[in-house]
Amino acid sequence: MRRILTACLFFLLSASLKAADTVSISTMSLGSISRFVFSNRSDATGEAAVKKIDISAIPGNPSKVRITAIKWAVSGMNVDVLFDHTTDDRAIILNGNGEIQDANIKDPASSGDTGDILFTTTGHTAGDGYTIEIEVRPDGS
Repeated sequence: MRRILTACLFFLLSASLKAADTVSISTMSLGSISRFVFSNRSDATGEAAVKKIDISAIPGNPSKVRITAIKWAVSGMNVDVLFDHTTDDRAIILNGNGEIQDANIKDPASSGDTGDILFTTTGHTAGDGYTIEIEVRPDGS
C-alpha cells in the first residue's frame, strides 16, 4: 500500500513578487513526485525570473530536479520556464495550450545558484494569463 502524503497550499503571492500580477500556486506531493499548479492574471507588468519552485522545499531535499510532465494554457503571452543558475538555463517556452507527458526535461546544472524553477513572461498585456501544471522528480543523474 502506498503511503500518500498530500499537502495543498493555496496562497496569493502578489506581495512577494516584483510585479503586481495576481498569482496563485497550489502544490501536492506523492512520494518522490511533486506537482505544482500556477495561475497568473497579468496587469501588464509581467514576471521576470520569478521563483516558482524552490527545490530545497521538495521532499527529500534534492540537489536538482527534472520536469517529468507539464500542461499549460497560456493566453496572450509567452512563459519562459527556467532553471536558476548564474546564467539561467531554459527548460521550455510555453504559449497557447499544450501538454507533454513523460517530458524528462533535465536541469543541465550549469554553474552557480540553486536549480530552482523560475518563470519569465514576455509579450504580456493587461488581462493576459496562464495556468501551468508542472510535475517534478528528484534527478539523480
